[in-house]
Amino acid sequence: MSSDNQWSADEDEGQLSRLIRKSRDSPFVPVGIAGFMAVVSYGLYTLKSRRDQKMSIHLIHMRVAAQGFVVGAVTLGVLYSMYKDHIRPRLFNVPKK
Repeated sequence: MSSDNQWSADEDEGQLSRLIRKSRDSPFVPVGIAGFMAVVSYGLYTLKSRRDQKMSIHLIHMRVAAQGFVVGAVTLGVLYSMYKDHIRPRLFNVPKK
């Protein structure tokens, strides 16, 4: 039986250390976050110079670009994980962790 008043290291972990730990496990997550922020920042920067384009169309284009960047980063992360777990051990006879 486990007690409710026991603590674990995960509860005392700060946000920055948690982000660093997660980025070691999945290295493309910070790439996706950075790309999303870059697309959103660029979209806000170009908001003034959209000329005769409607606001809703501009926002839809920026949303699609940001989502596309995140989906691309997740796809690359999955491919890297598949390579690391399945392809590299077969090609180079690397033992699994």
